Amino acid sequence: MNMQTSQTRSRAGLAAALRVSISRLSRRMRAQRDHSLSATQIAALGAVSRHGALTPGELAEHEKVQPPSMTRVISMLEEKGLLTRSPHPTDRRQVILSLTEQGEKLLKEERRRKEAWLAQRLAELTPEERAILRQAAPILERLSMV
Repeated sequence: MNMQTSQTRSRAGLAAALRVSISRLSRRMRAQRDHSLSATQIAALGAVSRHGALTPGELAEHEKVQPPSMTRVISMLEEKGLLTRSPHPTDRRQVILSLTEQGEKLLKEERRRKEAWLAQRLAELTPEERAILRQAAPILERLSMV
């Protein structure tokens, strides 16, 4: 019983430390974004980039938001020339959302900016610390899967 309590505390301590560290890193990464768009708008563009053409409902589902909220996001992205709507091939009531060339460029620049910032931070670490992070990356990816 004592061993189990010790392990639980250890897991709880690790969970707390990871939560704080990952939250800070995420906040710093978000600070590198293009501030002409909201985080929600960038996330929506990223979802369309990752998943390909989507209906507004599918996009809302991927982003875990209500369809009316996503409708506003889509409209703003369309107004900015970052997304286009086209007729659904089999359902006349639906539209398909796709990234425009401008939307793809914006996302590429977002990723480049964040990766450059992170690469600079990684350069400040020791080779041993970078090796540990290289090993941890797939584990963190596995933790992020829902």
